[in-house]
Amino acid sequence: MSGTVTETVPEAPRVVIVDDQALVRTGFRMILTADGIEVVGEAPDGDSAVDTVRRTRPDVVLMDIRMPGTDGLEATRRILRDGGPAPRIVILTTYDLDRYVYAALSAGASGFLLKDVTPEHLAAAVRLVRSGDALLAPAITRRLVERFASAGDRTASLHRDLSALTPRELEVLEALARGLSNAELAGRLHLGEATVKTHVARILAKLRLRDRAQAVIAAYETGLVTPAGRGDGDPA
Repeated sequence: MSGTVTETVPEAPRVVIVDDQALVRTGFRMILTADGIEVVGEAPDGDSAVDTVRRTRPDVVLMDIRMPGTDGLEATRRILRDGGPAPRIVILTTYDLDRYVYAALSAGASGFLLKDVTPEHLAAAVRLVRSGDALLAPAITRRLVERFASAGDRTASLHRDLSALTPRELEVLEALARGLSNAELAGRLHLGEATVKTHVARILAKLRLRDRAQAVIAAYETGLVTPAGRGDGDPA
């Protein structure tokens, strides 16, 4: 049969695991390796994490937030301040309402996971953020913003001026903050998915944001979307 198209199989994500508990690191390594994901390094604290990331240049870092010495928040800031392509950082936490998680998202982390995540979800999360998407549970994100954005968290570093956005871009940002996927955005706004992706890219560029995670935080911090919401199909 002529005209056969050969699909390109994406390379396995390269991951660094950062956690002060060796048992957690070992468990995560086993889960990811079994799913075809390459673990290129481990670190027990923030200082070691920065060194390991500089040496191995992973695609994704799974970063514990609470560690002795340099914590995951400071390590995240230092990694993202380094020159060159930065990895996607996913915060690991045992708490779903943690001010450090909120601060890490504001600093540029691409999402967060609870440590009791299922093996399937862990592997899927790594692949999701490696593809450039954000890893956010909308309901938890709203609670994070409600608790910490209103407290004037000084660690937040987002560019909050939305005046550069067009009315359509504001509409896209609001829907994005409510947890809609590109496909759902396209359906709601009667646009093609490619057009939605273009709008999202322009929003990130104009607001100088790293990814969709920061865009969600910006939407709440500026008041474009309120934590309490007004229904409007918010995910539970």
